[in-house]
Amino acid sequence: MPCNILVIGAGGQVGRELLRALPPLGTVVACDLPELDLERPGAVDDLIRRESPDAIVNAAAYTAVDRAESEPERARRINAAAVAEIATAARRHDALLVHYSTDYVFDGTKDGWYVETDPPAPLGVYGRTKLEGERAALDDGGRHYVFRTSWVYATHGANFIRTMLRLARERDELRVVDDQIGAPTGAALLADVTADVIARARVPATAVPPGLYHLVPRGATSWHGFARFVLEQARDRGLPLKVPPERVEPIPTSAYPTPARRPANSRLCTAKLRAALGGDLPAWEDGVIPVVAALTAEILESTSHQRSP
Repeated sequence: MPCNILVIGAGGQVGRELLRALPPLGTVVACDLPELDLERPGAVDDLIRRESPDAIVNAAAYTAVDRAESEPERARRINAAAVAEIATAARRHDALLVHYSTDYVFDGTKDGWYVETDPPAPLGVYGRTKLEGERAALDDGGRHYVFRTSWVYATHGANFIRTMLRLARERDELRVVDDQIGAPTGAALLADVTADVIARARVPATAVPPGLYHLVPRGATSWHGFARFVLEQARDRGLPLKVPPERVEPIPTSAYPTPARRPANSRLCTAKLRAALGGDLPAWEDGVIPVVAALTAEILESTSHQRSP
């Protein structure tokens, strides 16, 4: 039976992939700024009352990690208070809720892979407000799913892959941090798993129990390893680079100071989710390859048009 799905934050990287993955399940209502302002108390409840969704996916977040250090109240309003309002409204309307959280809820000091039951210890405002948001969703008592993920990218929007492709074409040298470890996660993977979970929820025998899950692909790498892999794929597809992959210089985090501290270890164990889904997740490289291919083709096409008389 088709369902009515509300996507909040539909214009972002994850939101746009959700608009691709969710339509086979039913009617999808996409909301984002300016029609929905999460900083305005009451806006969420008004929207959910009007749309009466069967499922809500909250892909909206304040993600400016460094700026959050100087805008803590704004980050808290979007990442925590608004999530609490969404969770309460979802429960009142008996709607399933999917919400996304982050590896930044951990301090990155664990020697190994983080599991869902490890105690959080965020290093900055962004991580603290995201932790408040996930707790608000989980403590509300509704049919709520929280997926922690890391290092999100897509073919659209600002992200690490786009930045590396641009810098490697513009600069004479490229230095990338090599002592932060995590799993690059495609927005497409997040959207596909979300669609699967919503579909399963309509069949009790296959439903994934609500709760907290880690959702990242298999394996891990450093930002430096991620950068090299991206540039290797781009070069293999004919993209001219001023800085080839082998010349990307690894540097420590201390050489690239930022207002917000980052966790050194962002490895998230997905055993709980894999058991619930009854299957494996793809390797992180598998998601990167098609995105680099698409972005490389986009760059080459743009360059070709610029050179045409």
